[in-house]
Amino acid sequence: MSKLRDMEGAIDAAVEDGQTMYLGGFTHLIPLAAGHEIIRQGYEGLTAARATPDLIYDQLIAAGCVDDVVFSWAGNPGVGSLRAFRRAVEEEVPHAIGLEEYSHFGLVTRLEAGARHLPFLPLRSYVGSDYIEHNDAIRLLENPYDGPLDEIPVVPALNPDVAIVRAQRATEDGSAQLWGILGEIVEAAFAADTVVLSVEEIVDEDVIRSDPNRTFIPDSVVDYVVEEPYGSHPSYAQGYYGRDNEAYLTWDEQSQSHDGTQEWLDEWVYGVENRREYLEKLTPERLLDLEPKTNYATPIDMGEY
Repeated sequence: MSKLRDMEGAIDAAVEDGQTMYLGGFTHLIPLAAGHEIIRQGYEGLTAARATPDLIYDQLIAAGCVDDVVFSWAGNPGVGSLRAFRRAVEEEVPHAIGLEEYSHFGLVTRLEAGARHLPFLPLRSYVGSDYIEHNDAIRLLENPYDGPLDEIPVVPALNPDVAIVRAQRATEDGSAQLWGILGEIVEAAFAADTVVLSVEEIVDEDVIRSDPNRTFIPDSVVDYVVEEPYGSHPSYAQGYYGRDNEAYLTWDEQSQSHDGTQEWLDEWVYGVENRREYLEKLTPERLLDLEPKTNYATPIDMGEY
C-alpha cells in the first residue's frame, strides 16, 4: 500500500505540539527539509532528541519550536558552536530550553532499548564517568552476576513520539535502503511511535529486492513516505550529492545574532513554500559542485531462490 505524501502533508499528519521528536542521521542523511517544514508549520513545545544536534536543531531552537533538548554533543560540524542553541541556554533567547545530555553511545543505547521494547539497557562506558552525577536518568544497578563490576550504569529507553529519518531510496510502502554512515537512523525508526521516511528517490520493488541486504528499514515500521530530492542539503546523501561546506560557514556568520538568524529563516524557510523553491534559490552551478564522483561497488550474484 502506498504511503506517499508530500512533506507538508506528512509533517501535518505526524507532528503535534509538545511531542518528543527525533530527527535521525549522523553527518549525512539529515532531514533538513523536514525540519524546515516543522518550522513553517509553527510547532511549539517540542522535546528535540538527537545525537549531534547540528544546524537543523539550531534552526528549530531559533524559531522557538523547542522547549527541551535530549542530545549528545552539539555543534556546527567543522566550524564551531551552535549559536542559537547557546543563546537559548545562556540568554534565554528566544526562550529558555532544558538540556538532558548523554554520550553518543549513551543516547544510541537509549534508542536501542526503545527499539527492543526494553525499559533500559546497560552500558559499561559510563563506569568512572561523571555523567551519572549530572543526569538523573542514568542509574546504577547491582550486577546480578559474578564479575569485576558490583554495579553497572543503565539508561532508560527512548521512544520518540515521532522520528523523521532519511534514506537514499525506498518503495512507496516504505521499504528503505541505506548505505554509507547509518548512524542511529535504524534505531530511531524502530523506537518511534510514528515514522516519517524521507528519501532521495522512490524506486520499484524489484530494485529493493535486487539488493536486500541494504534494506535496513522495513515498511512495517514506516507510516509516511516522502520523496524529497536534496532533502538533506546542506548535509549530504552518499552517492547523490556532497556536503555543502559553504552553507555551514554561512550559517555560522548569519547566526551570530538573533536578528541575523531570523533574517536567514525569513529568506530560506518562511520565504519558500517547499523544498523545491528552496533549491531554486541555490544556483545550478552550486548544486553541480555537490555531485559526487562515481564509485560503484563491485556487483555480487544474489542467486535466485
